[in-house]
Amino acid sequence: MGRSTVAPNKGSKVSAGTSGAVVGSDFLQLAIDEAPPGGRTTWLADRLRAAIADGRLPVGTRLPASRVLAQELRVTRGVVIEAYRRLAESGQIAGRGRLGTVVVAAPVRPSARPPARPLDRPATGAPVQPPAQPAVRPDARLPDGEAECGAALFGSAEREGVVDTLRTLPCRIDFSPGVPDLAAFPRTAWLRAERAVLAGLTPADFGYGDPRGAPALRRAVVGWLARNRGILADPDEVVVVAGVAQALALLGPVLLAEGIGPVAVEDPGSLGARQQLEYVGLTLVPVPVDAGGLDVRALRACGARAVLLTPAHQFPTGAVLDGERRRELLAWVADGGLVIEDDYDAEHRYDRPPVPALRSLLPEGVCYAGSVSKLLAPALRIGWLLVPPERREAIVAAKRHADLGNGVLTQLVLARLMDSGELERHLRHVRLRHRKRRDVMLRALAAHLPAARVHGAAAGLHLTVTFDGAFGDLDDTALASAALARGVKVHPLSWHRIQPGPPGLVLGYAADPAHEIDEGVSLLAAALGDLRRDG
Repeated sequence: MGRSTVAPNKGSKVSAGTSGAVVGSDFLQLAIDEAPPGGRTTWLADRLRAAIADGRLPVGTRLPASRVLAQELRVTRGVVIEAYRRLAESGQIAGRGRLGTVVVAAPVRPSARPPARPLDRPATGAPVQPPAQPAVRPDARLPDGEAECGAALFGSAEREGVVDTLRTLPCRIDFSPGVPDLAAFPRTAWLRAERAVLAGLTPADFGYGDPRGAPALRRAVVGWLARNRGILADPDEVVVVAGVAQALALLGPVLLAEGIGPVAVEDPGSLGARQQLEYVGLTLVPVPVDAGGLDVRALRACGARAVLLTPAHQFPTGAVLDGERRRELLAWVADGGLVIEDDYDAEHRYDRPPVPALRSLLPEGVCYAGSVSKLLAPALRIGWLLVPPERREAIVAAKRHADLGNGVLTQLVLARLMDSGELERHLRHVRLRHRKRRDVMLRALAAHLPAARVHGAAAGLHLTVTFDGAFGDLDDTALASAALARGVKVHPLSWHRIQPGPPGLVLGYAADPAHEIDEGVSLLAAALGDLRRDG
């Protein structure tokens, strides 16, 4: 068996370290390699002026600290300081002491959309080698009764509710995908914001809120999306929802009422998202995914009028929808197609530049959904949905009848975190933690499962591994069951497929400390050995 390999996105390059990685900042989707040689300061100042002019940086927006932005762009701090000085001299920004540098110029709304980011940028980079890990215990197993429960779960042909059932089963190490580092939740910042919010509320504020969401949060979401995802929107376009799952639940009946029955989905793609759409009565059509993302030609051929996509970090493969596919998709939308964009894991990137949201390129044909589940915690149940104008009234009505709107207090606390810059600080903090854990898992896979092929390492909170060669006939549900018997939870890749494909596992790494990641992968290798011996 050879060494494990990282399967990069289409067109990517993998180096031995991170020094050659393409870098950029989520703030305004800045990528320093767009700057001309010797003109970085002018380039940065021009990008900031454009964002102020088109409204992505409205009055009152706090700019990143010069030290932070310089670090993200990997330029000297003097470049950022000089760019800020030029805008201060022109009266567009000003220093506000402890509040930092703030936009003070009124935005000028242009008649045309700002130029789109290039679509063909390749992703590059490779993981840093983590330190050696402690010894593992490959013989650890669950009690027989719990192991039998896991075997029945993975062996069932009925997948409805299997993810929820798996969550409830006990384990020692949890590699379930889609869970961030919950221990890093910013409790101090949250409590401070909560106290400030409560101190400023009037008795009337404790009544029923707007079903669209608290105005303060809708304004904050607009600012967040403009700064971090390149999306220009108005607060009236935002509907606050209980996560992306509710966004799909609200959209489904609206699409059915329009006569849009079949909806295309990525294959492989999220089992949970598919089940959500099927629950509301939609028929699903699988469209294959490869290293370049969704096969748009296959999408055209399938005849569906709508498609659910995770273009920034495809679940579960980790592929980024590449430039050619994006252009093909925009042409499909122009011909009457509708994209449901789940901006899955967009914030969590390590070895590639930021990828603009599809909604920033063609808002008229995209229903955009995002949340803080992977950034803060799933327990908050807060997300947002942006829909084209002709569907907005129906979505608001559906939200009103579903639950009268999300809890207002939590919305106001989140809005304060977004407006104060605390959420950006938290993102920078957890990105470092998640990256270190990803690096540990990559090293562990190379050491313990050298036959595995790794996908999606450049971003996200999970890795997908596939097996070929001598393991090409592996039953991944049997492997997941054997792993659970040893105390490790994983998702078999086949759970997330509609059509048959290579066996594999989906492994979340963000929620576990480094020593447990190494031990868990060792236990996976032991489980694979169990299967080979039994077979």
